[in-house]
Amino acid sequence: MKILVLNSGSSSLKYQLFDLPEEAPLCSGMVDRIGLEKSSLVHKTYLDTGEKKHQSEQAIPDHKAALLVVTELLLDPEKGVLNTRGEVMAIGHRVVHGGEEFSVTTLINDAVKQKIQDLTTLAPLHNPPNLLGINEAQRIFPEAKQVAVFDTAFHQSMPQKAYRFAIPQHLYANLGIRAYGFHGTSHQYVSRIAGKYLDNPKAKMITIHLGNGCSMTAVQSGKSIDHSMGLGPLGGLVMGTRCGDLDPSIIFHLIQERGFSAKEVNELLNKKSGLQGLCGHSDMRDVKKAMAQGDAAAKLAYELYAYRIKKYIGAYTAVMNGLDALVFTAGVGENDADMRALVCEDMDFYGLELDPEKNKVSNAQVREVNHIDSKTKILVIPTNEELEIGRQVYELVSRNQRA
Repeated sequence: MKILVLNSGSSSLKYQLFDLPEEAPLCSGMVDRIGLEKSSLVHKTYLDTGEKKHQSEQAIPDHKAALLVVTELLLDPEKGVLNTRGEVMAIGHRVVHGGEEFSVTTLINDAVKQKIQDLTTLAPLHNPPNLLGINEAQRIFPEAKQVAVFDTAFHQSMPQKAYRFAIPQHLYANLGIRAYGFHGTSHQYVSRIAGKYLDNPKAKMITIHLGNGCSMTAVQSGKSIDHSMGLGPLGGLVMGTRCGDLDPSIIFHLIQERGFSAKEVNELLNKKSGLQGLCGHSDMRDVKKAMAQGDAAAKLAYELYAYRIKKYIGAYTAVMNGLDALVFTAGVGENDADMRALVCEDMDFYGLELDPEKNKVSNAQVREVNHIDSKTKILVIPTNEELEIGRQVYELVSRNQRA
């Protein structure tokens, strides 16, 4: 079954085409800077003849045009992997916010689309482009099943004491204000692999997703029981441009005493804070370059980033009354050995003992980076959100076909 996975961002469109259940990727790519004068396109195919890469720059004004370009590439006699559009049996869409309504992968109909639209108030930057991708995919691939996989779904297993805020009940009951959690597809993917690796279905683990957006999840017996993000993806860890946790009184101080508008504060905390606000660099690679040149602000940003992760490790280990494994994933988690070492430094109380030599090794496999005598496993597991979406779509469509 050929399944296309789409991830529509505000100015980008990522995609992968899988042949399932073999889980073989046929092609992948990304259209970036949609709407700008020069949009960039990277398209890769993975066939028996080897990997081939196609890159170009062109004007791609909107998501409709982006998906048309991707479709043309999929069907291209030289660069493509399809003969007809009808070969695509299903399309899996990453949807960031599913609220309390969606705790599982869901076939898309008009009612589901309306609910995704209604949830825009909780994810104004993410749900609208997600919905754009759905609408265009329905138009271009009318025969394919359209399926939504929600970032928030994995975290719907959190207990009330974890997801409720200490605010008036009516704000939760009437407005849905609670912690929902994000990056659920990534946390679910790596925790499932970790559980198999540990051969322990009841394992207590903490999954740490460190990319431009960062989050942590306490996972027990394969279920999310707590998560660092809340109503939206702003809270928790220090991120590329997002502040993570902060004293809420800062917001009132900026508005009431310093004359900031609510819009300006939102822009400040989402796009001008985090690593960017601390040292002027949002990419961890640039932060490390600045550190190497003696930049004190970059050093502080790096240390604060690690310190926040350590605090959550302590909190989640307490919540679970133990820890079997710490799992690092995503861009920084998979590739920054120095960050892993800093996070695990002076954590012997929790049974965490990093092996410096193992930690330096870089490959695309699941790997242990803990010392052989470490009570707690420290794992690096490459995430693959698109594959996890593809798996869930395949399972749902196959179930419906058998019914």
